[in-house]
Amino acid sequence: MGHPMGGMASSSWSMMRSARRKDELGDKRVGRETALRVLRFARPYRKMITVFLVLVVASSVIAVATPVLAGDVINAISSRRPDAMATVIRIALFIAGLAVIDALLSLAQRFFSSRIGESIIFDLRTQVYDHVQRMPLQFFTRTQTGALVNRLNSDVLGAQQAFTSTLSGTVGNIIALVVTAGVMFSLSWQVTALSLVLVPAFLLPARWFGRRLAEITRESYQLDAKMSTTMTERFGVAGALLVKLFGRPEVEAERFSSRAARVRDIGVQQAMYGTTFFVAMMLVASLAQALTYGLGGVLAVNGTINPGTVVTLALLLTRLYGPITSLSNIRVNIMSALVSFERVFELLDLPPAIDEKPDAVAVAKGSAKVEFRDVWFRYPAASEVSLASLEDVAILDRTVTDPVLRGVSFTVEPGQLVALVGPSGAGKSTTAMLVPRVFDVTEGVVLVGGVDVREATLGSLRDTIGVVTQDAHLFHETIADNLRYAKPDATDDELWTALQHAQIGDLVRSLPDGLETVVGERGYRFSGGEKQRIAIARMLLKAPSIVILDEATAHLDSESEAAVQRALTAALSGRTALVIAHRLSTVRAADQILVLDEGKIVEEGTHDELIVSGGLYSELYRTQFAVTDVPAL
Repeated sequence: MGHPMGGMASSSWSMMRSARRKDELGDKRVGRETALRVLRFARPYRKMITVFLVLVVASSVIAVATPVLAGDVINAISSRRPDAMATVIRIALFIAGLAVIDALLSLAQRFFSSRIGESIIFDLRTQVYDHVQRMPLQFFTRTQTGALVNRLNSDVLGAQQAFTSTLSGTVGNIIALVVTAGVMFSLSWQVTALSLVLVPAFLLPARWFGRRLAEITRESYQLDAKMSTTMTERFGVAGALLVKLFGRPEVEAERFSSRAARVRDIGVQQAMYGTTFFVAMMLVASLAQALTYGLGGVLAVNGTINPGTVVTLALLLTRLYGPITSLSNIRVNIMSALVSFERVFELLDLPPAIDEKPDAVAVAKGSAKVEFRDVWFRYPAASEVSLASLEDVAILDRTVTDPVLRGVSFTVEPGQLVALVGPSGAGKSTTAMLVPRVFDVTEGVVLVGGVDVREATLGSLRDTIGVVTQDAHLFHETIADNLRYAKPDATDDELWTALQHAQIGDLVRSLPDGLETVVGERGYRFSGGEKQRIAIARMLLKAPSIVILDEATAHLDSESEAAVQRALTAALSGRTALVIAHRLSTVRAADQILVLDEGKIVEEGTHDELIVSGGLYSELYRTQFAVTDVPAL
C-alpha cells in the first residue's frame, strides 16, 4: 500500500485534467443513445468487467480498513494492558496481510484493466480500419489523413478510458467516500464536520487552475499539430525535394524553431501551474489534517475519544479529499469518454458507398466481356461521403454536381483492346473505374462476364480485373512485398517470371538485394518508368482476364515509354483491355476507339476510320502531332 498522500496526488492531477477537459468540451452534450450503444459494445466483456469491479471494491475497503487498524495499534499501546504487545503484533501482522492482499488485488486489477482496455482498443481499431477501407474514393480525397488517423489513435484511447480509469475510478471513489465518511462520522462527527469545512478551499482553486491550464494546453495542441503537419509535409520525398530545389532549409528550420520554442515555454508553464496546484492542494489537506489533530487531540485529552481514533481520523482524512475531488468532476470524465465513443461511432455510422450484397454472385473465372448500358454517373456530394470533422469545416458541402457520364453505352468483347480518348475532364478515368467498382453507377448497368458488378462478389471482381494507373503506387516495403500484394502465396519463381514479362527483371537482378530491395516511400527509389513496370509485374502476377490501363505512359520519357510499351504488349496478350490514352499514338492499333466529350461517346471506330471522319479524334490527333513536330529552338 502506498503513501497515504498517494491517492491525494493522483486525485489532484485527475482534477486538473478533468477541469481542462471540461473547458474544452464546453456545452457539448452526448445523447443517451451513445451511452446505450457503449453498454452494448461492452457486452462481450461483461464478465471481466464484473470481476474487475469486485476487485476495485475489495481494494477500496482495504484502503479504509488500514487506518482503522492503525488506530487500534495506538489504542493498544496506550492501554498498557498485559496483552498489549500481543495485540499490537497481531494487528501488525493483520495489516501486513492486508498489504499483501492489496498488492495482489492491484496486480489483478491491472491485468483485468489492461485486458479489457486493450481488447476494446483492438475491437474499435479493427472495426474502424475495416470500415474505412470500404469507404469510397471521394472520402479519401476530401478527408485530412491526420484527422482520420487521430480517430484510430486518440479517440480510441479516449474510449478505452471509459472502461478502465473512468469506470474503476468512479466505483472506487464512491465506495471509498461512502465507507470512509461512514467510519469517520461513527468515530467522531465533530472532527469529521470540521475537516470538511476546508473542502470548498480544496475545490475552488482547481476551477481557476483548470481554466488557465486549458488555455495554454489548447495552444500547445495547436502548435503540436502545426509542427506535426510541417514535419509530415517536409519529411516526405516530394516536400523535401521542394525545400532543396528552392534552397530554403534555413527558413524552414527557423520557422520550426519558433514553434518548438513556444511549445517549450508552454511546457514550463504547464509544469509550474501543475506543481503550484499540487502544492496548494497538499497545503489545504495538511491544514485539514492539522485541524483533525487539534480538535481530535483536545477530545482525546478530555477522554471523549481514544488517541487511536485521532490517528485513524487523520489517516482517513487523506483518503476522503481525493474521492471528493475526483467525483466532483465525474461528469466531465464520463462526458470525455462518451465524446470519444461518439466520434468513433460517427465514423462507423458513415455508410460505405460500395458494399457487397448478401446474395452476391461470383463472376465466372475467365469471364472477359465488359458491357456498359446507358450509364450515367455523378460524383456524390460531400455530405454523402464525408464528415465535417474530418475535413476541418463547419458544414459539409451539399451541392449536387452535374453528371460526369451521360448515357454511355459500349461493349468490349473478349480479347479486344478498346481505347478511351478525349479531352481532359471528358470522363475517361471515371468510366474505367466503374468496371472494378471503385465507383457505382448513378443510373444504368455495368456488366462483367454478364453479371452486374453491383450484384457480383467483390473478391471475384478483383480477381477478374487488373488495373495499372498513371501514378503507380508502391508501398514502402520490398519489391517482393509489393508484388505479393496481388498474390500473397506467389513463389519467388513466379515473381521473377512476372518481372521478366514486365521488362524489369534484369534491373531487379542487378540490385544488391534483388527482390528484397526496399522501394522507398511511394517507390521513389525507382524512376517513373521503373515503377510502372513493377506495377505491371504486380498486375501480371494477378493474371486477370480484364486489364484496365489508365494513362499508364502519360508522363514518361521516350525511352521509359518504349520499355513500358513492351511490357504492356506482354501484359495485354490474350486479355480483354480497356485503355485510357493521353498519347494517341499508343492506341493506333486498338480494335475500337471510343471518343468521349462532356460525358458522352461522340465518336467510335478504328484509328483510320476516325481520322477519315474528320471529327474530334482527328482534331486531337493532328493537334497533338502538330505540337510534337514543332522544331526545337
